[in-house]
Amino acid sequence: MGNKIRKVLVANRGEIAIRIFRACTELGIRTVAIYSQEDSGSYHRYKADEAYLVGAGKKPIEAYLDIEGILEIARTNDVDAIHPGYGFLSENAEFARRCQEEGITFIGPNVNHLEIFGDKAKAREAAIRAGLPVVPGSDGPVSSLKEAKELAKAFGYPVMIKAVAGGGGRGMRIVRSEAGLADAFERAKSEAKAAFG
Repeated sequence: MGNKIRKVLVANRGEIAIRIFRACTELGIRTVAIYSQEDSGSYHRYKADEAYLVGAGKKPIEAYLDIEGILEIARTNDVDAIHPGYGFLSENAEFARRCQEEGITFIGPNVNHLEIFGDKAKAREAAIRAGLPVVPGSDGPVSSLKEAKELAKAFGYPVMIKAVAGGGGRGMRIVRSEAGLADAFERAKSEAKAAFG
């Protein structure tokens, strides 16, 4: 077993952060919360041993996606591990890689697995290679509405549109007929972009 974790920064907010803080406290590990300006009065901030503003001047989602800002807080405050919770940076391979480069333990999957499973098309390919059953779908990213229409026609409705870089249900839409396809396609793209960049 490696070095004992002494202080964990939770790169998330709300209930998930509170649950992680509670587990850390039970294990005798100090905790660090981050919060956006809009979350300055948020309950999770007061449940950690320490709390720091991240992404000053940024919108809440942008603040919680501020990799370098989070790492700066971690470095400045002697954090030796970061738990991403779920959503936000939990499936971000670049964040896990940057933690590794900084000598900070990323509590979650390793970088290689995140690269595979953070990209839904790569995850599907890996499942097929492993011989796992998969729901019928495209063999890779669908780049145009025209291609989406052709696939939906071939598979039949209803279909699920899932953004390659989405997560936590964001960038995902059920489409029951061709009439809703164009709107769902654009909304899935814009929602994933807004939530995950």
